[in-house]
Amino acid sequence: MAVAARLWRFLPLGRGLGSWRELPAAAGIAAPGDSAALRYPRRPALAAPYRVMGNPGTLKKGLLVSVLSYLGFETYQVISQAAVVHATAKVEEILEQADYLYESGETEKLYQLLSQYKESDDAELLWRLARASRDVAQLSRTSEEEKKLLVYEALEYAKRALEKNESNFAAHKWYAICISDVGDYEGIKVKIANAYVIKEHFEKAIELNPKDATSIHLMGIWCYTFAEMPWYQRRIAKMLFATPPSSTYEEALGYFHRAEQVDPNFYSKNLLLLGKTYLRLHNKKLAAFWLMKAKDYPAHTEEDKQIQTEAAQLLTSFSDKN
Repeated sequence: MAVAARLWRFLPLGRGLGSWRELPAAAGIAAPGDSAALRYPRRPALAAPYRVMGNPGTLKKGLLVSVLSYLGFETYQVISQAAVVHATAKVEEILEQADYLYESGETEKLYQLLSQYKESDDAELLWRLARASRDVAQLSRTSEEEKKLLVYEALEYAKRALEKNESNFAAHKWYAICISDVGDYEGIKVKIANAYVIKEHFEKAIELNPKDATSIHLMGIWCYTFAEMPWYQRRIAKMLFATPPSSTYEEALGYFHRAEQVDPNFYSKNLLLLGKTYLRLHNKKLAAFWLMKAKDYPAHTEEDKQIQTEAAQLLTSFSDKN
């Protein structure tokens, strides 16, 4: 109806295309038999249009082509807009399915779903694919060869997600995680050299979304890792940087607690690392409190089960020493 309304004024109704006398004679267009043709002589540059005006059949054909072209353009616009809406709706549907599978712990099904759209330009889809690739790599049944391929694959997806949308906090987060994973295959020098890049992206993720407990937790892990760095790695770091990356257990503890404040009990590993950090700080009472919470955390994933086991072992060792 909208297209029809816009075309109404072009359709040959009633007097046809309007009275010839309605056209401006001053423009050099004279109606048949009008003395204006004498008062306003034809201009050479407009000779071709005059011949068209002098032939009503040709005019109608030309106008019909114009109308059809207009209709074609309008149809193209409508179809294009519908395609965009459809594509957006489809992506939203895929993301809903992906989030459901992730929450259900269906790691391999999630990877299979998202892998069908690996050529997508959608940042939300790409960072989820990076996460899914990494999660499959972490499964105990994944071979070492497959794990390495998946780790590099995950980095590529995360990189593309970041390129598509630099304002996406999750893209920054998973890019940093994947860079860290790749460092396990490229040696300690590369891993330490990437430390500042990793920290920068975690900090950017927190800046973009201060309520994302996972980004805060990962920043805590970064601090914890450099707080307990072995002496030989510290020596390498000093060779690579004038001021090598470093941190403290107190700084790590601050991030782990901040993550719990944002989203209590959101992740079993955060509970475990709170316990381990308190052990490093020789606070056995608080260490036992957090390790117990990690041991009793409901196991939804394979990682949760591994964390339950580690927490139980630390508690047993803790009890034996007492």
